[in-house]
Amino acid sequence: MTKCPYVPPHEWNLDFPHLMLRAKALKFRKGDIKTRDRILTSTDTVGKLASIPVVVQAVNGANRIGAFRKVLDSTLGVHPDALLPRYHSRTYRKRHDPAAATGDAMPTVATKGRVAVFATCYGNYNEPHVNEDLVAVFRHNGIPVTIAEKEQCCGMPKLELGDLEAVARAKDANIPLLARLVDDGWDIVAPVPSCALMFKQELPLMFPDDPQVQKVKDAMFDPFEYLALRHKEGKLRTDFKQSLGKVAYHVPCHLRVQNIGLKTRDLLQLVPDTKVDTIERCSGHDGTYAVKSEFHEASMKICRPVVDRVKASECDHYSSDCPMAGHQIENGLKNGKAPEHPMTLLRTAYGI
Repeated sequence: MTKCPYVPPHEWNLDFPHLMLRAKALKFRKGDIKTRDRILTSTDTVGKLASIPVVVQAVNGANRIGAFRKVLDSTLGVHPDALLPRYHSRTYRKRHDPAAATGDAMPTVATKGRVAVFATCYGNYNEPHVNEDLVAVFRHNGIPVTIAEKEQCCGMPKLELGDLEAVARAKDANIPLLARLVDDGWDIVAPVPSCALMFKQELPLMFPDDPQVQKVKDAMFDPFEYLALRHKEGKLRTDFKQSLGKVAYHVPCHLRVQNIGLKTRDLLQLVPDTKVDTIERCSGHDGTYAVKSEFHEASMKICRPVVDRVKASECDHYSSDCPMAGHQIENGLKNGKAPEHPMTLLRTAYGI
């Protein structure tokens, strides 16, 4: 396994992000970590257990019972008002259609025209329909789509915890498989912005001398970034059959930091009779921050301006590329209206 070497303090890069990461890593090394934080960041383990048939109904049901949530609050420190993700026994890996990989690739200057989906743990266990919508939209645009042979969590939750050795283990599990896909002529997309960012920025910074990490970095795309690159060369279908009306679109922080522009907004605006109100503010979710008892109220205060913008827009749909940010907004709205992922909206517009 690749080791994350200890760097002595006199060699630290003291710009703000690196200083925060070093502080988290030192805190983790000292064992100053709550059991709750270890559980919340063990997304693969929790996902596998919670998605077992029968167990999944119990987990989803219990997470919405007030008495049980009070127990979680007192024992683990998970706020009773925080929305917890649903789990599915029919994960995306069980739903993926191998026939999606058939067909001839139509490359462009920037894309190979063949895509391997890194499903992500969240996209596999919690919101498999987002990956289903992604595959449907890509196939509609003549892009053969396969799925990575397997995946482990990208490592972002453990990075936020300061567990650099767990990040290295995740890298060792994911990168060789993804690098082989690149060698076989596939581009890679990840439906969750934080996961794409992990491969495009965080791992390359942590492992600058690993050629496979750099190879995956160069082949990793946000889904709307990928479609926008193809649209630039006339290879995006615009045979939309249904308008979307007014869309309140939240741009996640982990997407903005990729510096690819507002590709999601641009593509949604291609749909006739569709107006997109773009909201570039933090939702306050930050992975596990919003569900922790001591931080939940602060996270909702951060989200309040976003919620106010969605309310004021009087939109037909509200959406975020980050599913967790979408549900954070849902928690602030409290009107029973669920978010719809931009890829879901695009599929709706195509009528497929």
